[in-house]
Amino acid sequence: MAETKEDLVQLEGVVTKVMPATMYKVKLANGHEILAHISGKMRKHFIRITNGDRVSVEMSPYDLTKGRITYRHRN
Repeated sequence: MAETKEDLVQLEGVVTKVMPATMYKVKLANGHEILAHISGKMRKHFIRITNGDRVSVEMSPYDLTKGRITYRHRN
């Protein structure tokens, strides 16, 4: 069964570590730290993400340790 947009959990966090293969450690507002990758549109438009950037993350309710970065907020 495919996930719909209503199933996803939207949160904000701060990038704490840049890892290989466009993976990032993101510390969420609630204190948890997750592993996140960039969404396809961000990769397509070459949006760069570095340490300290504030980002929006989508997470599946089934696996709360991984997520997808969907937006980098302006600082």
